[in-house]
Amino acid sequence: MTVPEPARTSDNRPTFLRIPVLATAAAVGSVGLEPDGTLQVPTAWGDIGWYEYGPRPGEVGAAVLVGHYDSTTGPAVFYQLDKIKKSDMIDVSLADGTVAHFAVDRIQEVSKAAFPVAEVYGKVDRPELRLITCGGDFDRKTHHYLDNMIVYAHVV
Repeated sequence: MTVPEPARTSDNRPTFLRIPVLATAAAVGSVGLEPDGTLQVPTAWGDIGWYEYGPRPGEVGAAVLVGHYDSTTGPAVFYQLDKIKKSDMIDVSLADGTVAHFAVDRIQEVSKAAFPVAEVYGKVDRPELRLITCGGDFDRKTHHYLDNMIVYAHVV
């Protein structure tokens, strides 16, 4: 799915994410796509990646942030994401000094084979946010989780 590049009026790329209820705080960098068309993930376990070809947090559209669930040595940045609840707050600091505040609408766990591309990346008429990490059972043969956890939120 091709996502058009939104018009940029300021240097409002995301730089930091906070989820107060989970005590999660981490730097945000840019990620793109792998050669197979899947979303890249951050190289560091504690970092969060913003899908740079989509909207920036606070712009109209669904901004997508991705982070690891765990690592080879223990929990990673989104390890507690499954504990987030409807109405919990997510704050995204932007390079222009502003902060976009989001309220959680819902959480969804889906099989990676049935990932809801249109729902995650599709057109919306307000600023929204998607947080994505791994979930479900861990496949010891492939060393990957079978599901994704997706948090849907809107700007407040």
